[in-house]
Amino acid sequence: MLVRVLVLLGDSTAVGIGDLVPGGWRGFGPILSSAFEDNGYRNYAVSGARLADVRRTQLPQALRDRPSAAVVIAGVNDTLRSDFSVRQMHEDLDHICRELTDAGVSVVTVRFHDQGRVFKLPGRLRRVLKDRIDSYNRVIDVVVARHGVRCVDLHTLPGAYDLETWAVDRLHPSERGHRLLAHAFAAELRVLGHAVGEVSLECSGGRELTVWHHVAWLVVKGIPWLWRRGADLVPLLWSDAIPAEVPGPAGHAPAVRS
Repeated sequence: MLVRVLVLLGDSTAVGIGDLVPGGWRGFGPILSSAFEDNGYRNYAVSGARLADVRRTQLPQALRDRPSAAVVIAGVNDTLRSDFSVRQMHEDLDHICRELTDAGVSVVTVRFHDQGRVFKLPGRLRRVLKDRIDSYNRVIDVVVARHGVRCVDLHTLPGAYDLETWAVDRLHPSERGHRLLAHAFAAELRVLGHAVGEVSLECSGGRELTVWHHVAWLVVKGIPWLWRRGADLVPLLWSDAIPAEVPGPAGHAPAVRS
């Protein structure tokens, strides 16, 4: 089965940030698209997007293209906000996947890794973020099972925690990381019956990073980013009991655990 149109929905990872080539960001989208024959490719992802943005803005645009395959990566930005709600994330992700699959679109999404292992967050902040990521991953499991969506588990993806898999900011994949994603997405789309060629893991065209790049980013960008984003999470750091919402059984809304 040929892929007529491939669409990407999501945040900065889907935009391609982290894989810088002459002319701008590339990312896994064009790499994955090149493994198809004569397919259309549309990327509606926006840096900073949350699941609600994907649902309200990106999804309607994508459906107008009548795609046959879609990759959805979003949710991390939600976990970094003070209004974090797994219940709302469940509703948004469920709506996105339901609308796509009801339209006959093959959907691939991701379960997220422990981002604190890569970004080296302070211990308590890392535990808060991991608790949120774990809660959202349970939502993803429910939605994936409900709608028959394929899913790439980033935590178990070979090389997921290797330094060279990540860009200088440690938040976005490097060229190697984007190629690993494209390779994994291609495999999942083949399971769904699509004719997808092999994706090369050999890096080509992306910017090479040095130790100086990592140090400079940490001073100029990393510490200020952590300070700004930490302001959303600081209130939780003073509580021993971190409230979390976990998904209920398939077909039901998440239940709240305190």
